[in-house]
Amino acid sequence: MTRKIFVAGVGMIPFVKPGKSESYDIMGAKAVAIALEDAGVDYTRVQQVYAGYVYGDSTCGQRAVYHVGMTGVPLINVNNNCSTGSSALYLARQAVESGAVECALAVGFEQMQPGALVSHFDDRPEPLGAFIDIAQQLKPAPGAPMAPHMFGTAGAEYLDKFGVGPELFAKVSVKARRHAEHNDKAIFRTLVTEEEVLGSPTIFGPMTRLMCCPPTCGAAAAIIVSEAFARKHGLKTDVAILAQSMTTDFTSTFDQGSMIKAVGYDMTGAAAKEVYEKAGVGPDDVDVCELHDCFTANEVLTYEGLGLTPEGTAEKFIADGDNTYGGKVVTNPSGGLLSKGHPLGATGLAQCTELVDQLRGRCGVRQVENPKIALQHNLGLGGACVVTMYGRA
Repeated sequence: MTRKIFVAGVGMIPFVKPGKSESYDIMGAKAVAIALEDAGVDYTRVQQVYAGYVYGDSTCGQRAVYHVGMTGVPLINVNNNCSTGSSALYLARQAVESGAVECALAVGFEQMQPGALVSHFDDRPEPLGAFIDIAQQLKPAPGAPMAPHMFGTAGAEYLDKFGVGPELFAKVSVKARRHAEHNDKAIFRTLVTEEEVLGSPTIFGPMTRLMCCPPTCGAAAAIIVSEAFARKHGLKTDVAILAQSMTTDFTSTFDQGSMIKAVGYDMTGAAAKEVYEKAGVGPDDVDVCELHDCFTANEVLTYEGLGLTPEGTAEKFIADGDNTYGGKVVTNPSGGLLSKGHPLGATGLAQCTELVDQLRGRCGVRQVENPKIALQHNLGLGGACVVTMYGRA
């Protein structure tokens, strides 16, 4: 990072089930207002806006942000599938780091529909067509819901490759609910047992219902500033973005005959490697991590993709409690997507909010002890992966 970049403020509204939320524009505006108040800055100081959402018509970002203010600043709408929120964050950070602006706003929101994710345009090529083809080749299942088919197949591949059982994935669900128990912004806070997870309805392959994140509605936002701007306006400089990387697919996504590769394992590894190198900080230094647990299988894959534990050792990593409080790195202290749900445009900025709150020591019962380094991983098939490292200044 050539300039010091700070997260001056964050904001998030509680996530709710589809049909229970306010409209996307009201949710987005509320998240922005919370972030501005947290930062202690007026919207008139914001010089660029990046608004992320997946399901919506053009210029939804303007509709949301105009409730907060209309100052004529550039506003760019962002859609990068499930990594949309962190893609907006990436662009805001990049704008400030480049010196183009001194203060940028990233906001993400989503007004979801019930049920599995589906394509809404059937009169043109499917962007995820190559991914669907691999899943059908490896485990044919015509008519299966797209995301569970892909991640369920990847999960089955992992279990077969390393000779472990689905209990591995169940343990992740149990941990997620335990972490979410005291998070008032999460939907699913009731504790579950391994037996309940394994006994819930099968969705695809080894994935049961309690191993899958649900669609939810919500919004989150972050104010990104330069050091000079923060000093000038008396803003907080206690949380810095130390490094950030976005990767897209490699040829290995499609030519290895591996669903693990197809769902983003190599994107994750490459982004993490770049972030560690830029920050001069390794995975052993990470205290807390919010990662993309759309399915428990992906959380397991991501432990290894991020280098938190060597390949093939996730079973021991989980059994030793190294993924929770008292272990090596607390993963998804918010409860993750499994407990909060996954409003696509908001997820990445909700992760950012949780990590900033953790580094500032304001998470109450969920507080990680004295965290100094936080890591964020947000994955979208199609594909894009954003990994962000934060440090307590």
